[in-house]
Amino acid sequence: MSTVKDKRKEYMTVKDLQKLLDSCRLQLHQVDEVWPNIYIGNVHMAQNRAALQKLGITHVLNAAHAKRGSVGDQSFYGRDVVYLGIPAEDSTYFDMDVYFRPAADFIRKALKSPCGKILVHCIMGLSRSSTLVLAYLMIHRDLSLRRALKNLVEKRAIYPNRNFLALLLDLEHQLKRKKRTCCIL
Repeated sequence: MSTVKDKRKEYMTVKDLQKLLDSCRLQLHQVDEVWPNIYIGNVHMAQNRAALQKLGITHVLNAAHAKRGSVGDQSFYGRDVVYLGIPAEDSTYFDMDVYFRPAADFIRKALKSPCGKILVHCIMGLSRSSTLVLAYLMIHRDLSLRRALKNLVEKRAIYPNRNFLALLLDLEHQLKRKKRTCCIL
């Protein structure tokens, strides 16, 4: 017999996720390794080719592509770094979920490449970039949103906006439904 309390644990809300994010006491840095060979950083780090080379970055995912102050394209990085730009806006109405799968696949491909290391960035490295890394962890590493968030806040100060958190909750429900459907068949 399940209790109401058990059901609440099963179904997280945006407010629950924000409480988890609020528990982070880390300072915000230019870049942090948040998962083996996955770095989240800000635009200044992304534009510092020498620092990227020192870290061994082979791929860059710009979650603020084409935004003022976020320079980046394949020609900027040259042949040594593979680039993907996503023109995301950090807003309450932006449909970031259309980029979850392409970003997750790009991150997976980066990690599978020889000596692959990826920088995922936006302007500050708080919301857009962390949202895409969370989607990767959910899609390709089979982590729950709660577990993925806990892992990231242990490594970096992040704060996806409410809209992105709601979209990640939807993703989690979709992935659970897909898993249940696969298990039934």
